[in-house]
Amino acid sequence: MRTCHQFNTVRAEYEREIGFMLAHSKRHEGRPAAKSSAKQAASTKQRMARALNSHVGSCPECG
Repeated sequence: MRTCHQFNTVRAEYEREIGFMLAHSKRHEGRPAAKSSAKQAASTKQRMARALNSHVGSCPECG
């Protein structure tokens, strides 16, 4: 599948944010903050999927 520059930018931003959350979770393992970061990372993955899905549906270059 061929994607446009905007798709790649949005995906990179989400993946960066998810990476930060997962790194925080590993650093603070065993604490409530780690559990919270892990849950936020999971929900951010879902938001990323929704955002990219809607982008592909409306972008003439990707869709």
